[in-house]
Amino acid sequence: MTFHRRAFFLAVALVGLLPGSGAIAQTEAPVIAAASDLSFAVGEIAARFQAETGMEVRLSLGSTGNFARQIREGAPFQMFMAADEQFILDLHRDGFARDEGALYGVGRIVVKVPDGSTLAADGTLEALRAALEAGQITRFAIANPEHAPYGKRAEEALRHAGLWDAIQPHLVLGENVSQAAQFALSGNAEGGIIAYSLALAPDLAAQGSHDLIPEDWHEPLHQRMVLLNGAGPVAEAFYAYIQTPPAREIMERYGFTLPQD
Repeated sequence: MTFHRRAFFLAVALVGLLPGSGAIAQTEAPVIAAASDLSFAVGEIAARFQAETGMEVRLSLGSTGNFARQIREGAPFQMFMAADEQFILDLHRDGFARDEGALYGVGRIVVKVPDGSTLAADGTLEALRAALEAGQITRFAIANPEHAPYGKRAEEALRHAGLWDAIQPHLVLGENVSQAAQFALSGNAEGGIIAYSLALAPDLAAQGSHDLIPEDWHEPLHQRMVLLNGAGPVAEAFYAYIQTPPAREIMERYGFTLPQD
């Protein structure tokens, strides 16, 4: 049995020893703030966690930067799963988190295009370059780089390809990468740059096509999670569960590179 699996079982056992622990599971489900690239992966993990333990967590999905601001303003999240580890490290430095947390995966970005698009799914962005030069791009979606790590990495990749200035008049910004994916597939855009984890989700994989952007074209998406200062035993158990083989298998299936034990 691995260290993380032992830690999970210990956390579950401790919850069971608490007075009224059944009530905790049913009526006081902790709220977990999770970056929107996790929309499908963490939903599956939470469902499996509940099936195995009887404990429930509530998921709040959105942009990492907005969640970090809300935590600083007192939002009652018990755990934070960020798309960029720097937000976690900053929260710990400023006294909002128990520790520096743990790396749970490394993300990737892809070009995603809908069915019928004039743009080809090409991770080298040469197809995007040609389409821009031919005047065939009306709208192209990314997450807002100001507060969404996947949007920032999209910007870095576009800059690397020398397309950032040319794409400006055509950009439509999602509040988070999940909304950017919706925009990219809406039929009102030729495509966009989104999270690989979203592109692999069955609902999105069935729509259009995608291609990975070279990972050395942008800063790595080191994704880290942490227990916040108000975390209770159910959040602690979920944090431990994320690091167990069943949860890791789900993360890997959604395209994340996993940290080694």
